[in-house]
Amino acid sequence: MPLFYQQDINPTTKLAVWKIEETESFFLQAVPLGREITHPHKRLQHLAGRFLLPYLFPDFPHREIEIADTRKPFLPGEQYHFSISHCSAYAAAIVSSTERVGVDIETISPRVEKIKHKFLHPDELVFVHNYPNDQQIPLLTLLWSCKEAMFKWWGRGEVDFSEMLRIEPFLMGKEGVIKTRVLKNDVEIALDLHYRMEERVSLVWTN
Repeated sequence: MPLFYQQDINPTTKLAVWKIEETESFFLQAVPLGREITHPHKRLQHLAGRFLLPYLFPDFPHREIEIADTRKPFLPGEQYHFSISHCSAYAAAIVSSTERVGVDIETISPRVEKIKHKFLHPDELVFVHNYPNDQQIPLLTLLWSCKEAMFKWWGRGEVDFSEMLRIEPFLMGKEGVIKTRVLKNDVEIALDLHYRMEERVSLVWTN
């Protein structure tokens, strides 16, 4: 069983990452596909993410999942709040019965360099450029994961990643907590993000 990482964050919130080594049939025994996906690997990632929901909470009603106009999956009665992410051979999910959540997992890749000006505020770019060159790609990947996790936690669409989602400077390590702020309509919400960096992936979650 390729469970890559699991954490019971508190009595009502759980997180897990699955390293995908199985075929579709393994996941289809536990969860339905949910929607038509033609690309085989994307279909496998989708199934692995959905598989983690009842893995974390066996009574998770995965057949009741709907998709909002913002493309966020949700349960109509909000019995559980949840967030799913996947990259390459990994799928991640966080589920809570009491609070909004967000998760993102990304493969560390130089491709993030090309889009950094689109999702980072000028102050955050200064923070990145103060790091040694060989650490900037992992840091940029982690910052992208942070913004994605924040976006999923927000869950309401209409987000300017560079202006509305702000990350405070921090010292990057293997794991830690990052202070962030969500700025919307003169309202400021403080949000703590937790992260882990290992096997060339960055994992970020919040609750």
